[in-house]
Amino acid sequence: MSSMRDGNIVIIGSGLIGRSWAMVFASAGFKVKIYDILEQQVTAAIEDIRKQMEELRKSGMLRGSLSVDQQMSLITVCTDLKSAVDGAIFIQECIPESLEIKQNFFSQLDALASDDTIFSSSTSCLSPIKMFSGLKHVKKSIVSHPVNPPYYVPLVELVPHPETDPDTVDKTYALMKEIGQSPVKLMKEIDGFVLNRLQFAVISEAWRLVKEGVMSPTDVDLVMSEGLGMRYAFLGPLETTHLNAQGFENYFGRYGDGIKRVLSSFGPVPDFSGEVMQKIHQALCQNVPADPEHLSARRKWRDACLGRLQKLKQEMK
Repeated sequence: MSSMRDGNIVIIGSGLIGRSWAMVFASAGFKVKIYDILEQQVTAAIEDIRKQMEELRKSGMLRGSLSVDQQMSLITVCTDLKSAVDGAIFIQECIPESLEIKQNFFSQLDALASDDTIFSSSTSCLSPIKMFSGLKHVKKSIVSHPVNPPYYVPLVELVPHPETDPDTVDKTYALMKEIGQSPVKLMKEIDGFVLNRLQFAVISEAWRLVKEGVMSPTDVDLVMSEGLGMRYAFLGPLETTHLNAQGFENYFGRYGDGIKRVLSSFGPVPDFSGEVMQKIHQALCQNVPADPEHLSARRKWRDACLGRLQKLKQEMK
């Protein structure tokens, strides 16, 4: 992976995800270019990144062995796409979640980037087949879906196009490991990838439980944060079952019939609107009003919690 350090990591888009990706790569000592279309956007991004890094330094949560100044010296900004991709060895796209926008943008990159450049998308659920088909870089194209925010949550889902070269997957996997992330490989494309399929299953049942009057929105969240989430921060659902009996097979020998009975009672996919929407929204707003100030403060608290949890997980390994 030493060759990856010979060129630039290019971050396309200077929003929250793009800024977080830039911080992750810089923390591992990589040279990073952030591209966006307006000077004021990249200027705001670089100012915010420094502010975040200073806060992380003060709290002892700054990633990597380099100082804030050393990490910031690795990050540059650019508003000209041709200049941005010059010398790029890995491009991480972080633009709006629109298939048409992404297709158009990758077509532009396709005409500018060198043959060796890897195209990587941060999309959370758009199909790599639809995004990358027809590109001359298709063999060098892959989805690297992070969890928001990637600086604090290390998981990255790697989803190749059917024509993606296995070497591209291997290089991307190795790069993610080198910068301190936790990559997982999807062996084939599936709608929503894996993280969102698991997440949406939980959200869907949480909605139904509120709709059917089983539990309040606040208590449903507590079931996860004070119950399942405590386990799942360290163990996945499969290993959890493995430890909750004399192994995985024994667990389903004991509880399989009950699990199937409960699963058969799950209702249809919710429409996510109407009275239930208002009930959940109002309950959440009692704790965190849905305005920029309160949401920003709560996200900051969340990120601090995630940072400390990540540190604990590293200590426990």
